[in-house]
Amino acid sequence: MNDNRNEALKQSGVLFVLFGATGDLASRKLYPAIYSLYREGKLSDKFAVLGLARRQRTREEFHQDVLASIQEFARFKVNPEDPSWQKFVERFTYMPLNTNDAEAFGRLNELAGELEQKYRIAGNRLFYLALAPELFGNVASNLKSGGLLDCEGWHRLVIEKPFGYDLPSAEKLNEQIQEVFQEQEIYRIDHYLGKEMVQNIDVIRFANAFFEPLWNNKYIANIQITLSETVGVEERGGYYDHSGALRDMAQNHMLQMVTMMAMEPPSRMHPEDIRDEKVKVLKALRAFTSSEEVRSNVIRGQYIEGMMKGKPVPAYRSEDKVDPQSTTETFFAAKVLVDNFRWAGVPFYVRTGKRLPVKTTEVVVEFKKVPENVYLASRTDLAPNLLVFRVNPSEGIYIKINAKQPGSDWTILPIAMDFCQSCGVDLNTPEAYERLLFDAARGDSTYFTRWDEVALAWRYVDRIAQAWSGDKTDLQLYAAGSWGPDAANELLHRDGFHWWPVNGQEESEVVWVESRPQ
Repeated sequence: MNDNRNEALKQSGVLFVLFGATGDLASRKLYPAIYSLYREGKLSDKFAVLGLARRQRTREEFHQDVLASIQEFARFKVNPEDPSWQKFVERFTYMPLNTNDAEAFGRLNELAGELEQKYRIAGNRLFYLALAPELFGNVASNLKSGGLLDCEGWHRLVIEKPFGYDLPSAEKLNEQIQEVFQEQEIYRIDHYLGKEMVQNIDVIRFANAFFEPLWNNKYIANIQITLSETVGVEERGGYYDHSGALRDMAQNHMLQMVTMMAMEPPSRMHPEDIRDEKVKVLKALRAFTSSEEVRSNVIRGQYIEGMMKGKPVPAYRSEDKVDPQSTTETFFAAKVLVDNFRWAGVPFYVRTGKRLPVKTTEVVVEFKKVPENVYLASRTDLAPNLLVFRVNPSEGIYIKINAKQPGSDWTILPIAMDFCQSCGVDLNTPEAYERLLFDAARGDSTYFTRWDEVALAWRYVDRIAQAWSGDKTDLQLYAAGSWGPDAANELLHRDGFHWWPVNGQEESEVVWVESRPQ
C-alpha cells in the first residue's frame, strides 16, 4: 500500500505551506527534511514550498536561509554552485503574513494556485503549523475563509505539540481545528514516533517468533523507559516553566513509548488498526485515584547547581526567564501499571529529566529470573535476561544472557550480544522529521497521534498535575549531573528492582559480543 502512496505522491505532487518559516523548527528540521526527501527521490519535480512568517524577507534572503539551514543540519551535503541545488531551491517562495489578517489569506490562496500551476501540482496542499498552539484555531479558520481548502486535490494539517496544557484546553483546541478539518486530515506530530528504533519496536516484537510468546506478565518482570537530557532549559525557560517535564515529555513521548511496548498485535498493518491498539493501552492505564497514590508512585524533581563534564552549571531557578521561586519539575519518574490480561502486575517504570549525566532514550525489558535453588541458580546468583532498545543517540538493540566463563568450572557471567544500527560505515539513516513529513504527504497516519490518544493521555497526566497543584512539598531537588532524586531509585527498590545502566554507562562485568554492520 505504501508503494502505491509513494507513486501517487510523485505523480500528483504536493505544495508544502509552512507557517513559521523563519523559526527554529523550520531551520533545524523541516528544510533539511524536505531536502533529504528530494535527494532520495521521494519527491518528484512536482513540489513547491511556500514559507510564511511575519518577518519581511526577500526571495533571495529566504533562499539563503534555506541554504544555511541545509548546510548546517541536513544529512546530505550541498554545493550551492551545483545546478541541482538551484533546481531545488527555486521551488521555495516566501510571503510575509500576519495570521490575524483574514484578507491576506485570500492573497495566499492566489499565490498557492500560481505555484501549483507552475510546478504542475494537482492541488494537494500540506499545511504545516510550526506555530504556538493558541494560533492553531485562528489559522485553520482563515485557511477556510481564504479559500485555501477549496483545492482540487487533498488538504492536510500538520500540527506540533504541545496540544493543549490539559484536557480542557486540548478539547477546546481540538474543537476549533475540527470546525475546519476532519480528523483524518489532522496529523499531530510526536517526533519520537518517527525515530528509527521506536518504529523498530513493533517489527522486533511481531516479526520474531521467540519474542512475542514471552511478551507478557508470565516472563517479563518490568519494563524501564528512560528519556534523559544533559541540557538545561536553554532559551526555553519561559515555555518550560509553564509546562514542566510532565506536560513537555510524559504526556506525549513517554506514554507513546509505553503504548508501543504494551500494545497487542494489530489485525492489519493499517494505520487505524495500529492506533486502535495504542488506544486500548491508554484506556487500560491504572489511573491514580488520590494524592497519596500520586505521592507513592510518582516522583518530581528540580535540578539545582552541579557539575556537567567538569564544568559548573546553574540551578533551574537561576535560568533565564524562570521564576526564582519556581516549583516546576525538571525531572519526572513514575511507576505505571497497565491493567489488562497481558500486563497485569508488570510495572512500567518511566523517567525523564534535564541536566542528567547521559543523553539517551532507551527501553529496557527485564525478564524474570529462572527459578531459585534449581540447577544453576542454586550455585550462583544469576542475572536476569535483558532486551534493550537503544533509540537515541545511538540506535540499536542488545540482548543480555548468562553464559559460562571459558576455562572455569561453573562461573557464569552475563554476556551481551550488541547490534548497533547507527554504527555502520556510510550509513545515512533518515531523521524523524523526514519520515513523518513524508508520511503526512503520502497520507500515512500510522505514526501520528489521533485525538482519542491525546485525550486519554491528558486524562491520565491531569490527575498527577492536580495532585501536585495542591502540594508543593513533594518537589525534590537533585544536583545537575546526577540521575535525579534518590526517591526515583526507591520506586524500583521497594519492588526488588533497580534502574539498569543506560547507554554510555554499561555494567563493567558484562562481556560484550558485538554485531556491527559491515
